[in-house]
Amino acid sequence: MMYVIVFTALWVWTFITTSDVSNWIIENILTAGFIGMLVGTYRRFQFSDLSYLMAFVYICLHCHGAHHTYAASPVGAWLQEILHLERNPYDRIVHFSFGFLLAYPMRDYFINRFQWPTWVCWVLPAEITLSFSGMYELIEYGVADLFFPDLGTNYLGTQGDPWDAQKDMALAFMGAILILSSTAVAKQLFPKNYIKLG
Repeated sequence: MMYVIVFTALWVWTFITTSDVSNWIIENILTAGFIGMLVGTYRRFQFSDLSYLMAFVYICLHCHGAHHTYAASPVGAWLQEILHLERNPYDRIVHFSFGFLLAYPMRDYFINRFQWPTWVCWVLPAEITLSFSGMYELIEYGVADLFFPDLGTNYLGTQGDPWDAQKDMALAFMGAILILSSTAVAKQLFPKNYIKLG
């Protein structure tokens, strides 16, 4: 419940203070669906506390990007200056976080909800992450082409990188592999603590 209250307050604040309402709405359509799914399925399936925390952190990162647009994120601009990067890296961070922060909750769901072979519950989240990343890039392209043809790559936030979509998908996939591999190692090294995490 605390996550819902904090996120709702953050969500409303980003909407009220955004400089681009149409972009905010488009960026948050999938977020609204994701939140609705978590709330709607809460009585039938409850994720572990760690899974809820990871999902909460991810949607907060996304809301910050939607608030400012990813290419103009102040956090990303700060990192760009500190690390002397050629582009604002915030979109890369969020794409990596998509895999890193959401693959574990997927694994949590599959292991506790279905009677599937264990290896499937470990491999499927990485495959879904890659599939969803590709689908998102296609949706983003479709929205830009239909509704913002004049903005083109500015709307997509490629920042001059012709391989932006491929790099975003690769980062999400790497994030998923990293968290799933780390979780598998933690399960072997610290079985008691692993069980408490869910």
